[in-house]
Amino acid sequence: MVRVLGITQARIGSTRLPKKILLKIENKTLLEYHLERALQSNKVTDWIVATTNEIDSNDIVEIAKNFGIKYFKGDTSNVLKRFYEATKLVERPDYVVRITSDCPLIDPKLIDHVIDFAIQNKLHYCRTSEQFPDGVDVEVFTYSILVDAYTNAILLSDKEHVTPFMRRKFENEASLFKFNEDYHHIRLTVDEMADFDAIKLLITKLGSKLIWREYTKYIEENESLFFNQKIVRNEGYIKSLEKDDK
Repeated sequence: MVRVLGITQARIGSTRLPKKILLKIENKTLLEYHLERALQSNKVTDWIVATTNEIDSNDIVEIAKNFGIKYFKGDTSNVLKRFYEATKLVERPDYVVRITSDCPLIDPKLIDHVIDFAIQNKLHYCRTSEQFPDGVDVEVFTYSILVDAYTNAILLSDKEHVTPFMRRKFENEASLFKFNEDYHHIRLTVDEMADFDAIKLLITKLGSKLIWREYTKYIEENESLFFNQKIVRNEGYIKSLEKDDK
């Protein structure tokens, strides 16, 4: 059996929207929505919540415990180190899935599709292409490549964002999981209050159990209700790259 470890990054600190994953919609935190959906994956063998040693991170730990999910507390800025050290909680996996907890509507079926794609094509690294909305992002890579990145990554941006080292080394057109339409302009992630308001509207109107395409369709059909759709994608990574240049 192929062992697949899923790790979601979850932290309290956030420059734009502090404690965002603990914000509630209908008496449930964004982190709870995220974990509920992630756990529906049929391909992931184990899940780990990789959090930090920040004040109040115990709130994240308690939620993980309530779901029966392992957790790891680690470095705040060196996320690659935290991510790698979290893998030591379980038997060595063949593949690792990376998602982030600011994506409350992460899609378990999409997670499984990307895992299958990586295994069938014997890829060291693959991810959802940017044809998908921001907020359903999935990355899958071999454990050996994670070790390589942890051992050899030097740039601050590589350490802060886990996978840029892998992308430079192994990403090409064949390693991208693609969709036949382009939804890169759609946001289903939470970085700012406008994002939270958008997710709240989606869950209130549609519930929390639909596939990503249904949420996207609703946004497209009701564009005037969503004020977050022009926020810059991957702003955090762009800022990290700026640090590399200094």
